[in-house]
Amino acid sequence: MCTLEKTGTNIFILTLTGADEHRLNPTLIDSILSALRQAKSQATKGSVLITTSRGKFFSNGFDLAWAQAASSKPKATERLHHMVELLKPVVAELISLPMPTIAAVNGHAAAAGLILALSHDYIHMKRDRGVLYMSEVDIGLTFPDYFTALFRAKVGSPSVLRDVLLRGAKVKGDEAVRRGIVEAAHDNEERLSEATMRLGEQLASRKWLGEIYKEIRKSLYPELCGVLGLDHAIIAKL
Repeated sequence: MCTLEKTGTNIFILTLTGADEHRLNPTLIDSILSALRQAKSQATKGSVLITTSRGKFFSNGFDLAWAQAASSKPKATERLHHMVELLKPVVAELISLPMPTIAAVNGHAAAAGLILALSHDYIHMKRDRGVLYMSEVDIGLTFPDYFTALFRAKVGSPSVLRDVLLRGAKVKGDEAVRRGIVEAAHDNEERLSEATMRLGEQLASRKWLGEIYKEIRKSLYPELCGVLGLDHAIIAKL
């Protein structure tokens, strides 16, 4: 599950709770989507979202154990496809959220968990623990179209795309910064939290109009928005 809190500086903090791997099953995905929609409904000028988690993992991807617990292989595949389809609106909500977004990755972010992080405007992570890892090539799964569209939108280097998606590279904090996947890496959880909150407060202080911000964001990623079914509107506040 997750919680959503709002600070006095207009920052929404979405936290994946518990000390487990935060596997993305239907229950957790629905909880995240509900929290994002709540933040959107309460957003005002200058709002910011920070997403983080408790425990060792940011998110270790889809709940494959839940899928494999089905009564047959076809039903297990059906469950996996169901999770893929459920996560798509979460990505769409983050790409169209009317506020800047920051992922504070305080542990491993693997597969769909990395997709969740990459859907934010900024990613900060810990230097000492945690890796970014797309495990699909290692475990025998292909990528949904919105996964690859998101990577193409957010990662500019073909060699980084190759290594992460085709080699299953496990990327630690400093390397993730060098490769342009994340903004910064921090020594421990306390410094990660301080840095993301400081960035959130800086962004909130600009008092941007959320509707303008989200349309500019969407205009940056036309292919991704097409895959997600997001329209781009031209707005002028004169």
